[in-house]
Amino acid sequence: MEDKTIPVTLETVVAEVTKIKAEGSRLITMTCVDIDEANMELLYHFDKDLKDHHLRMKIAKGQPVPSISPVYFAAFLIENEIEDQFGVKFDGLVLDFGGTLYLEEEVMRTPFCKYGVTRTDGAASGEAKAASAETA
Repeated sequence: MEDKTIPVTLETVVAEVTKIKAEGSRLITMTCVDIDEANMELLYHFDKDLKDHHLRMKIAKGQPVPSISPVYFAAFLIENEIEDQFGVKFDGLVLDFGGTLYLEEEVMRTPFCKYGVTRTDGAASGEAKAASAETA
């Protein structure tokens, strides 16, 4: 089995995903990794003929990311989950739960973000502010 990872940016991710879909790959899932106080990493995982390939993108916390759900409709579930758990906002989601796919509106912290993203009063509209886990 072959495994390759391609770096992408906010500007190139949707075009690269569109190309991957046109080549016949299926979306497996996405992964979000909390790197440090200022950055996160998104990984997009695909499969074609038992060969995995991945896209890797480093993003600044609070930076909106283009949604791939217009390309792979099922991605709306994964992107909403990442928003709930890590506070990453996706622009252009085909179905946006606004941070409440799994979490109730009164939940103030994203549970899997080790440095924390604390919800503000605008949480339902997707606004969030970064906060250190020690102070939240």
